[in-house]
Amino acid sequence: MADFHMETKCVQSGYRPKNGEPREVPIIQSTTFKYDTSADMGKLFDLEASGYFYSRLQNPTNDYVAAKIADMEGGTAAMLTSSGQAANFFAVFNIATAGDHVVASSSIYGGTYNLFHVTMRKMGIDFTFVSPDCTEDELNAAFRPNTRAVFGETIANPALTVFDFEKFSKAAHAHGVPLIIDNTFATPVNCRPFQWGADIVTHSTTKYMDGHGSCVGGAIVDSGSFDWMAHAEKFPGLTTPDDSYHGIVYAEKFGKEGAFITKATAQLMRDFGAIPSPYSSYILNLGLESLHCRMKQHCANGLAVARFLSESDMVEQVSYPSLPGDPYYSRAQKYMNGGDTCGVVSFRIKGSRTDAEAFMKHLKIFAIETHVADARSCCLHPASSTHRQLTDQELLDAGINSNLIRMSCGLENTEDLVQDIAQALDAVKASR
Repeated sequence: MADFHMETKCVQSGYRPKNGEPREVPIIQSTTFKYDTSADMGKLFDLEASGYFYSRLQNPTNDYVAAKIADMEGGTAAMLTSSGQAANFFAVFNIATAGDHVVASSSIYGGTYNLFHVTMRKMGIDFTFVSPDCTEDELNAAFRPNTRAVFGETIANPALTVFDFEKFSKAAHAHGVPLIIDNTFATPVNCRPFQWGADIVTHSTTKYMDGHGSCVGGAIVDSGSFDWMAHAEKFPGLTTPDDSYHGIVYAEKFGKEGAFITKATAQLMRDFGAIPSPYSSYILNLGLESLHCRMKQHCANGLAVARFLSESDMVEQVSYPSLPGDPYYSRAQKYMNGGDTCGVVSFRIKGSRTDAEAFMKHLKIFAIETHVADARSCCLHPASSTHRQLTDQELLDAGINSNLIRMSCGLENTEDLVQDIAQALDAVKASR
């Protein structure tokens, strides 16, 4: 449905029922699938035919929803995973193995930072973290002969820095590697990274895409534009025979459009099994159908809250890229649809970590949760929760201070949200 607008893609893409078939995406709640002959099944194991034989690798319900997300992002192939963390791990590990190196923005979600800085380093993959605002010279200096990818977030969680796509994609492609972008906060409604030079996009579908805090999930989308064979020596997993599938060369057999996702499914999903349940994918699809409507209200609430906070004498600093005067306002206007970003606002309350915790305790609508980006408003103190494993310097490198509070504006009435914040700030002021 490439010629349709985003609103239509959200509702109609992915699953197109034929005559007499269910109108709603069917839940294929089955681990296995029947075939008439061993030869028929053998073609699936040899990657000579498309189909399903075991839901640890693929499932029809999951693939219907993955196809919708691919269409929304403007990609050629996609897969769902059991979480956003699994999506980011698969996206990097699909092309980087022991002895390889990745350049990543330092302003990324704390869980992703730990995945790269701790766990994947134990697997022999090294990472260099660079400031999202680094100069071109500083960025190019981070590359090594064994660099295999560049990674960043469209809108960083929770620092809310906006990624400079053109600078990073230019550097990545000059060094012959793909740019991988986590597009969770913006969603394809507000930003389509492929239009700005990204090659692979990931999502934590747990957030806005699901929209209701119902199901954990992730997604990987391939743009189909990166030429793996042009840089064959860097990506042997895609450009040399895979002995576990009778010598198939993914980049030759499936081309630029399908090689990356086919390999990630045939190898990584086969071996790690990080697949979502069909029911979770069904719930995700329900969320996708209203994503374009919900994002408008999330963004309207976010901007109203940011404006209020920016005028409060209890607030030291506000981060919201759609707010005029924000350091990333111009980038948001350039890369985002109409300058809309997300419903997440970060701010530093005047005072200490104790003041931040006191403010959150007084909130009545915003709930303290290890979550973000759903219909209900919530808040978090990153330094003591999602990013608590980071050192003080690592926190600062990620744009996080001890008095930083992340607020996720849901779909409630705008005035009610502003008033809830106002009374909580007043309560902190009165206690001093």
